[in-house]
Amino acid sequence: MKIIYCLLSFFILSGSSWSQSVKKNDFLLERGVSEELAIFRKQQISNVSYNLLFVIPDKKAKEIVSNLIVEFKLSDLSRPLYLDFNEKSQNLKTILVNGKNVAVVHEKEHIVISDKNLVLGDNKVEISFIAGDLSLNRNDDFLYTLLVPDRASTLFPCFDQPDIKATYVLTLTVPKDWAVLAGAPVKERIEGGEAVTYKFGKSDKMSTYLFSFVAGEFKRVTENPSGNRQMTMLYRENNPDKIKASTDTIFNLHQQSLNFLENYTQYLFPFQKLDFASIPVFQYGGMEHVGAIQYREASLFLDNSATDSEKLNRAKLIAHETAHMWFGDLVTMKWFDDVWMKEVFANFMADKIMNPIFPKVNHGLQFLTAHYPSAYAEDRSAGAHPIKQKLGNLKNAGSLYGSIIYNKAPIMMRQLEASMGEEAFRKGIQKYIQKYANDNANWENLVEILDAETPLDMKKWSDVWVNKSGRPILTSHIEYDSKNNIKNFEIEQQAEDKSKNLWPQKFDIGLVYPDGVKVIKVSVKDRVTKVENVLGLSKPTTIIYNYNGFGYGVFPVDVNSLNYIPTIKDEVARAYSYINLYENMLAGVVVPVEVFDSCLEGIKVEQNELVIKILSNQLNTIFWKFLTEKEQNSGQKQLEEAVYMRLQLDLPKNIKKTLFGLFSSVAYSDSGKEKLYRIWNKEDVIANLKLNEDDYTSIAMNLAIFKHQNADEILSKAKLAISNPDKQKRFEFLLPSLSKDDSVRDAFMLSLKEDKNREKETWVSSALANIHHPLRQESAKKHLRFCLDLVTEIQRTGDIFFPKDWLNGTVGRYSSSYAYDVVETFLKENPNFSPILKRKLLQATDDLYRAQKIKK
Repeated sequence: MKIIYCLLSFFILSGSSWSQSVKKNDFLLERGVSEELAIFRKQQISNVSYNLLFVIPDKKAKEIVSNLIVEFKLSDLSRPLYLDFNEKSQNLKTILVNGKNVAVVHEKEHIVISDKNLVLGDNKVEISFIAGDLSLNRNDDFLYTLLVPDRASTLFPCFDQPDIKATYVLTLTVPKDWAVLAGAPVKERIEGGEAVTYKFGKSDKMSTYLFSFVAGEFKRVTENPSGNRQMTMLYRENNPDKIKASTDTIFNLHQQSLNFLENYTQYLFPFQKLDFASIPVFQYGGMEHVGAIQYREASLFLDNSATDSEKLNRAKLIAHETAHMWFGDLVTMKWFDDVWMKEVFANFMADKIMNPIFPKVNHGLQFLTAHYPSAYAEDRSAGAHPIKQKLGNLKNAGSLYGSIIYNKAPIMMRQLEASMGEEAFRKGIQKYIQKYANDNANWENLVEILDAETPLDMKKWSDVWVNKSGRPILTSHIEYDSKNNIKNFEIEQQAEDKSKNLWPQKFDIGLVYPDGVKVIKVSVKDRVTKVENVLGLSKPTTIIYNYNGFGYGVFPVDVNSLNYIPTIKDEVARAYSYINLYENMLAGVVVPVEVFDSCLEGIKVEQNELVIKILSNQLNTIFWKFLTEKEQNSGQKQLEEAVYMRLQLDLPKNIKKTLFGLFSSVAYSDSGKEKLYRIWNKEDVIANLKLNEDDYTSIAMNLAIFKHQNADEILSKAKLAISNPDKQKRFEFLLPSLSKDDSVRDAFMLSLKEDKNREKETWVSSALANIHHPLRQESAKKHLRFCLDLVTEIQRTGDIFFPKDWLNGTVGRYSSSYAYDVVETFLKENPNFSPILKRKLLQATDDLYRAQKIKK
């Protein structure tokens, strides 16, 4: 009987003549969702609704028995119907089409339903199946779905493309002690022994990637911060100080974001509810699921030791995800080549929302520090790409994400707003929201609307900013007359990648004189721009380019006035001067040790936390990657002593904590380790330095990497000190990566070949940082080729940010000629390596490639 059944199954799945004809003749049938299939289905299918049932057992190893009823209208029967299901064929049990049993035909990740079983007009397909595990993120006592961009089809059969929006009716059966959260309210709760069934109401219309649910052992809190909208949060945090200090703030930040967005867009909150779940192991900062936003727990729950930057980052994260309710959820891109649109608006609006919430923060500085270093890091590399990228198949959509869309795009949008004027820009955005609400739109649709609001040639303007990659290198030519007054001032731009691209943009320059700074506005449109409004002015002491931080590119730097930077009073101008100095170092204009010394002088006196973060990041990178061994030996002592000395001064707690982060990352000398150990062991207390449990855990890990003589004891005590069970599990996972034994670290590294050992992606990223720390690279470098060979599999099984995180955490941490040779050999031996992944690799190794030239 078993043999007969297997033969029958084989015939049904792959042997029928109809099935063979589908394979042979239908070019739409390929793995993933091709753009051609998406275009065809958009005109073929409409009025989609999903009715889903998932029976979740109490053990994560058990299968999740599921059922789907999908109803839709068909307008074209010229081809079969394709439902996407990227799972094993044996997970499909039965299929009923319009009430009739049909054979299961599952090919190239699609369920194929013959047009003979369908009708023009209304249809209903019912499928019993086992849910796919790939995107269920199952843990021992909780799970959560994460289906962006194309993972809905790994969970249940669906039309997995953003422009087929649908409603959902969800039923979940879960263990009796579990809480649940989904995109619609719970309508009915049915108890049944050791399980409870929750029936949710009909959801709002949404794309498949926005469907989600959370279930598990969570605590629940409900608040009504506005008096007219109730919100619920699920969480697992158990630190009473963090819960007390954070809960009300989290709800209030959501409400403040809602208020701003309703006012700015002139469109009321568009969905039934706004609830959210705080998840310890969440892969991203947050994800904008309709009615059930998911956040990484560490990003939400802060205690009284949190710095201003940490509080600001939390507020921006909440504002970002809330902005997505309008930009992404209400109006969704037609195809994922425009995924950047939802991200740019979420980031751009989040920056605006911060202004009233944090009135004392310099928001121009905040924008600068949040976006410029990250945007430059990718856009300067050989892996740079346009903001808008072509996408032939949805299976590759995850690779589109990165700092270009998250950080360069908001810079572009701010330039656009400045060029159009704030009111014209806002009016255009309001028209866009009104016209495409509950629908899909692309960049061209928005350009058409904005074009009507401005004399600016939007299509020409966006062509270089949106459709071209890279950034300009700006140089200046200045002539003085016999009285030392400016008689000619020209700014020239050329593309860093040697193309003919020109970036129209506005920025300020600051002419520095003994009695102050004269700020001049500049509008660059052509290759050479004459700056007329400086003619006749006396020769300045120095010139600070991009004084207001609005411009984009590499600007001139006065190599003879580097000591002047710490004295610049304007915080934005000072911060950008440090960023621009660093970019000039990477371009070969200034040597690393001079930039290191300049940043070191800055860290000794800087009073702004955000500027200190820039200095700290640049000092760390220059120290570990670009200094020679001799320069490192000298620089480590100077840096360690300078930062520790500042920690003894009377400074605000947020400054102290930011400085301490820098100190703990470089205090690997014998004296530095001892200072760090005494702080960790609470023998020494630095006044006004507030450290929490997480901070002490981080110190313990650094001491292990620095080879403190008591490393084993330190790690044992650190483990016992962790009170949160989720964080205990994380620490246990990380322990092998912290081991002083090379063989233990090697075994851990090789274990990552199994995808089950990579499920907790944020944990893996932390472990990679431990293993490939610069102090351990001599023993870890043997794994680099293994890491490169595995990256294709990482992309297939990981979430959208993990391939780049994997590369950043391994080969991206190196600057040695050995690592360079490994990368070059890998690329030569793999000429057909995915172009998308090659871009990610070149982005991650930009410092590595530059170090080969800079260190010569």
